Amino acid sequence: MKSLHDNVSGANTASAATDKLFELTEVLGAMMERGMAERGLTQARARLLWRLYQHGSLTQRALADLLAVSPRNVTGLLDGLAADDYIQRRPHPTDRRAALVTLTEHGTAFVETLRAQRNQMATALLDGLTQDQIENFFRTLDIVVDRLHGIAPNC
Repeated sequence: MKSLHDNVSGANTASAATDKLFELTEVLGAMMERGMAERGLTQARARLLWRLYQHGSLTQRALADLLAVSPRNVTGLLDGLAADDYIQRRPHPTDRRAALVTLTEHGTAFVETLRAQRNQMATALLDGLTQDQIENFFRTLDIVVDRLHGIAPNC
């Protein structure tokens, strides 16, 4: 089977596609930074809230593992989020040494607002594309993201 890089035009196409991926990450990253700053959050705090929303209550250790950061880093993030009423810590029902981190009503409402805004952006970005185009795009992104995780497994 021939590789994309077997000919000059294939290598140029792969390079141009990679350039577009970098541009996409720059634009999305800037949008996310601006959106989080407008809400008084960092991306790290928003990512932690999103994980709690997806997974439900977790111990600080489980959060650290899920986010691939140190427990000390999670403690600092949680302290700020608790002070702003996004999360609360509760005693673990079976492990008296651990605490469960849970979204507050305010935290849940915040993440649901982010989710609704993300869905609006998705609609705007993909409007006019056929279902086949969207599915092909998704499959391609899935392959690229899997390969990126293989290159940088802790990201």
